[in-house]
Amino acid sequence: MRQGGKGDGPSRGGRPPAPGGTKPGGAKSGGAKKRPSHDARRRAQASAKARPDLTEGAVRAAAPRKPAPRKPAASAAPTRAEVKAETAQVLATGVQQLVVTPDENEMRIDRFLEARFPQLSFSHIQRIVRKGELRVDGKRADSKDRLSEGQTVRIPPLKLEQAAERPRSAKADADTLGFLRSITLYEDDDVMVLNKPAGLAVQGGSGTTRHIDGMLEALTGKDGQKPRLVHRLDKDTSGCLVIAKSRFAAATLAKTFRSRSARKVYWALVAGVPRVRQGRISTYLAREEAYDGDQRMAVAKHGEDGAMHAVTYYAVVETAAQKLAWLSLKPVTGRTHQLRAHAAHIGHPIVGDPKYFNIQNWELPGGIQNKLHLLARRIVLPHPRGKGTIDVSAPLPPHMRQSWNLLGFEDAHYDPIVDAPDE
Repeated sequence: MRQGGKGDGPSRGGRPPAPGGTKPGGAKSGGAKKRPSHDARRRAQASAKARPDLTEGAVRAAAPRKPAPRKPAASAAPTRAEVKAETAQVLATGVQQLVVTPDENEMRIDRFLEARFPQLSFSHIQRIVRKGELRVDGKRADSKDRLSEGQTVRIPPLKLEQAAERPRSAKADADTLGFLRSITLYEDDDVMVLNKPAGLAVQGGSGTTRHIDGMLEALTGKDGQKPRLVHRLDKDTSGCLVIAKSRFAAATLAKTFRSRSARKVYWALVAGVPRVRQGRISTYLAREEAYDGDQRMAVAKHGEDGAMHAVTYYAVVETAAQKLAWLSLKPVTGRTHQLRAHAAHIGHPIVGDPKYFNIQNWELPGGIQNKLHLLARRIVLPHPRGKGTIDVSAPLPPHMRQSWNLLGFEDAHYDPIVDAPDE
């Protein structure tokens, strides 16, 4: 039997320890574990002499080991243009079955499609949903339905008109940035609140090329991510529009709006004066096709196809000769055209509303412009990172300012809607 070498000591039973970490009898501990080479052990022992604090186990560990394979570097997120190019051909060639990922859990269907297929316009998405061409787990779905992880979304073949993409101009981007800064009411690292002008669309659609969503491209970061819309305003409505600047803020704010934790206050000028000065409007609203092919929301019955419950609180702030009234409105739900449809439903449509103003032989008072008199006046919501509360108010747009001055309304007047419930 081999005797212990230099530095080996006799064991308690008089037998020397097995070399290289073997057990008496020559069986190796650990089975497949290999012994370091003679040269490697000699270098490790030399290192131990230079560093007496190393133990015998550390000497063995100091022997060179096979380097671990390097993990491939994470690839950069694809840009919006790259996603468009990748999905354009697929959309036109056949039906797709898309599985909802964990990151897309609880995402609305329309926003899921916008993220997966940036070349789909808002109107295009609404059209395929309305026709029943889009299915979730085999069933028809509404664009506002929420998706769950693991669900399968069926996308029909789509023929898209591929518009030639113009190269982005540094001057155009600078002009867009300047415009966005000029209408910014609040901004931090996660959130922007814009004062959207009346007449500017929030998203693109048929014939709409200039819109807020497109302008946000100019704020795209180095990681390819651009700020995201978290709610919408009608094209002719002005006022507070909340934008998420990060993916985390977008997800958190979406939950805030969905749980109705965001408090919204709107101002409107309406025809006539409501008999009840403060009240609650509760109806079901459903989409209907107008005679001219345009879409609008109509009061429906519970259980009708597409009918959704809508609740709005209102309060009369001031009146003008019983002909006009300044209303403050607090929507509890967030249905399409909810405030406009509800104002018309109680017999006091909003002045300048081309869709819902339904009073026959009504004459617009002199000096008041025939534009929609509806302002998203105030938004109050918790900060997505728990940094207190965001509370922002928008000023009257020029055409409403003109009407307020003409009627002698003071926008500093106490707003009684603050006492209305939030549910």
